[in-house]
Amino acid sequence: RNECSFPLPQLLLENSLLNAEMKEGEILPPTIQRLMKGYNKYLRPFFDNGPVTVGMSLDIASIDTISEINMDYTATIFLRQRWTDERLVFEGNKSLSLDGRLVELLWVPDTFIVDSKKSFLHDITVENRLIRIFPNGTVLYALRITTTVACNMDLTKYPMDKQTCTLQLESWGYNINDVMFYWTRGNESVSGLDTLQLAQYTVEDHYTSVSEAIYETGHYPKLVFHFELKRSILYFILETYVPSSLLVVLSWVSFWISLSSVPARICIGVTTVLTMTTLMMGARTSLPNANCFIKAIDVYLGICFSFIFGALIEYAVAHFCILSHADSHALLYGHHMHDFDDEMNGIVTTISSHSKRAKRRKEPAASPAPAPSSTELAVSPSSPSSSEPKPEASPPEHTNWCITVLVSLRKIIRSINCCHVENPHHIDNYSRLIFPLSFVMVNLLYWTYYLYF
Repeated sequence: RNECSFPLPQLLLENSLLNAEMKEGEILPPTIQRLMKGYNKYLRPFFDNGPVTVGMSLDIASIDTISEINMDYTATIFLRQRWTDERLVFEGNKSLSLDGRLVELLWVPDTFIVDSKKSFLHDITVENRLIRIFPNGTVLYALRITTTVACNMDLTKYPMDKQTCTLQLESWGYNINDVMFYWTRGNESVSGLDTLQLAQYTVEDHYTSVSEAIYETGHYPKLVFHFELKRSILYFILETYVPSSLLVVLSWVSFWISLSSVPARICIGVTTVLTMTTLMMGARTSLPNANCFIKAIDVYLGICFSFIFGALIEYAVAHFCILSHADSHALLYGHHMHDFDDEMNGIVTTISSHSKRAKRRKEPAASPAPAPSSTELAVSPSSPSSSEPKPEASPPEHTNWCITVLVSLRKIIRSINCCHVENPHHIDNYSRLIFPLSFVMVNLLYWTYYLYF
């Protein structure tokens, strides 16, 4: 019994397979049954008679996202491929539209999307495939694909940049000796971009090209679709450029406030600097920082920050000039008073010496001259009268030290006078004109360079 039980499951399995084949044959129409008879899907058309030509066309359904951080874009496309298979020629004048699941019975090109990071074929409610066979053996094969494709971007002019992205189609295993690709209608083979609505971009131009991909394993057919995207700058003007410019103008308000109002001017300067710093940090978080690009918007924010910081430094300079102006006047006043005292002491000393000489002439010559006392020998020329006791003269070393100090003070006063501003209030008057003109000139250079060069 055990020996007879083994062939029974095998017979049942073979019968089930035969029944399944008979059911599939009953599902397929007679025309398809005749076409599939002897058909080998593992061999390409014209296997011994040269390469098979495959024509392609695209329909861009949507471009969902364009990421500057990841440098890629996500698009949903309808890919249509046409080729002729002499084994599928049949009589009649009508094409046959088959279920997409029957594509497993036919040979199809091994087309893939170059630089694709992630792709998938839509399968709701069934796999979005289309197979249509024409009487002359032409096969139309259409797919609905969503793919994320890499796009190398140059962000040095962000947000006034233009990006050129591509969608490249190649054959994975068949080289140019087996398969040739071509666009069915040239540049018009791609449709859907004219009615496409994007959030930050507008499609300015698009075109197609045909080339070859060269690898170590050989030369492969390649089709490239180029499209140029221009970024809309209006959003960035309202979001970043206008607020930063208004902060610069706000920092100029301090030029019309008195220099004596220290808290008011310091408050405006520090507030605008901190606000500008916050604006720059907020802009950096929403901007791409891939490859550490120095973008156009970074340059503008740096310019605005420099002007705001310069307005704060301007008040520090003006306030320092006021303080140095007052100190220099005090030093000059004290120096003039010292010179006046020296002149007065010299005049008094001269008068006292002349009076002594006159008294000596009036005394009789017979009377002996009294011996000069130590106090008379030590009379200081700077004493106001000869009747008072005269202090002793200072030693020569102390006098030389005083002269050195006076000379150094004169040099310091002269150096201060060389950099001295006659009226520190004029600094604000000059700043009211220089800062706005400089900001306007820098803006003209900035926008001219990034918009036209």
